[in-house]
Amino acid sequence: MSHHVGRLHGRSVGGKQIFPARSRANFASSYPEGAHKLEHDLIEHPLLELDALAMLGESLPAASVEYNRGDLPIGVDGKPGSNGLTIGDTIRGIATSNSWAALKNIEQNPAYAALLHELIDEMRDVIEPRTGEVLSTQGFVFVSSPGAVTPYHFDPEHNVLLQLRGSKAMTVFPAGDARFAPDTVHEAYHTGGARELHWRDEFADFGLTFQLQPGDALFVPVMAPHFVQNGDAPSISLSITWRSEWSYAEADARAFNHLLRRHGMEPRAPRRWPASNMAKAIGARIARRIPGLL
Repeated sequence: MSHHVGRLHGRSVGGKQIFPARSRANFASSYPEGAHKLEHDLIEHPLLELDALAMLGESLPAASVEYNRGDLPIGVDGKPGSNGLTIGDTIRGIATSNSWAALKNIEQNPAYAALLHELIDEMRDVIEPRTGEVLSTQGFVFVSSPGAVTPYHFDPEHNVLLQLRGSKAMTVFPAGDARFAPDTVHEAYHTGGARELHWRDEFADFGLTFQLQPGDALFVPVMAPHFVQNGDAPSISLSITWRSEWSYAEADARAFNHLLRRHGMEPRAPRRWPASNMAKAIGARIARRIPGLL
């Protein structure tokens, strides 16, 4: 881990509300199932400038860095790999490197961990009464070239994405709707498969597109399919994510359905919040203790 990045404390967000009252009210009215825009005041934070992020990328372990060519289709089977540059050079030259880069688990660096926890704390009083204790807080930074596409996929976390620099359009589809992510794909993902989804052009009419500028944020529900189209300038975004017992139970119920399907059954999909899905979740947790069963 780079000691240089660790020293970049910048201005503190402690004591200052990054999400204004209107945004917190919107979050309270929609969490956890409604995708919706928020506002934030985290622009020009020193930890989130290109040079600091390049140093962070160079300090993270290889497994925590992903970068790909930016000129990808919305639907892609697998990823074509990097542009041949290092992660540091990719980020510093993002204006011309035709890439999108993801720095994963930035909480491995103490300065970024502190920033994430302060942001989560602003929303904790809404989150925990609904979906339970905040678990597995993680942070991801996305640095994208002009016009870069993040292909159609889903994620297992509750996610608030803050747009910091440049613009992007994120198109989000209903979570739990088998038209956009079949049950078998969910089951495969939760038993070790990839998160990229099969795109069909007719889906476009059903997505909700959010235009994000610096100072905008977007809440994306657990496992809501989405894709991202970057604007005509380099983009920096920060995702603060967390899990809940509810989200883990849905994931485990999907894994248990995978086991049932392997034995010739046609299981019913888990129900979305506020259903707990605990019976199947417990089944999956027991199955994992039996070697080779799940």
